[in-house]
Amino acid sequence: MTNLEKNREAKNVVVKEIREKLDKAKSVVLVSSRGLTVEQDTVLRQTLRKAGGIDYKVYKNSMLSRAIEGTDFAGLDEHLAGPTAVAISYEDATAAAAAISKQLKAMPLLQFKASAIDGTVYDANATKAIAEIPPRDVLISRLLGSFKSPMAGFARVINAIAEDKGGGGEAAPAPTEEAASA
Repeated sequence: MTNLEKNREAKNVVVKEIREKLDKAKSVVLVSSRGLTVEQDTVLRQTLRKAGGIDYKVYKNSMLSRAIEGTDFAGLDEHLAGPTAVAISYEDATAAAAAISKQLKAMPLLQFKASAIDGTVYDANATKAIAEIPPRDVLISRLLGSFKSPMAGFARVINAIAEDKGGGGEAAPAPTEEAASA
């Protein structure tokens, strides 16, 4: 096997690795990390690891381009210029963007390039907005809380009416057959 064939085979392995990750991905976030110190990059990697369900790696743009071809993430190809790091989120579509966003103030050289969720590509500004969306479990608890609040208020009103009509907590008398048929 020649060096060229070995090199081509090694590239195919990397492209296959990326595709396998993309097949399981809920979202992909591209960032430019040019100029980060080793310490800053380490902190970023630790932050993403702690967030859970996120892979963060730097790949060659040509490898990424080949890997995203024909996938829901193909629209990211136009953002593959210059050094690119990739955060792939498997559980929560907003998790990678949110975790990276927390580091932007401490690392001014770190910048969003783009992101893709469910086949829709977002530019850097939209990715910043996506990063502000609370995690799925928080959204669900807020939704359930908004359902519960009106129902609890309604139950209090009904209870108060029942207490007023029943003479201080006694149950209201059941209607007679004549009243029910009328």
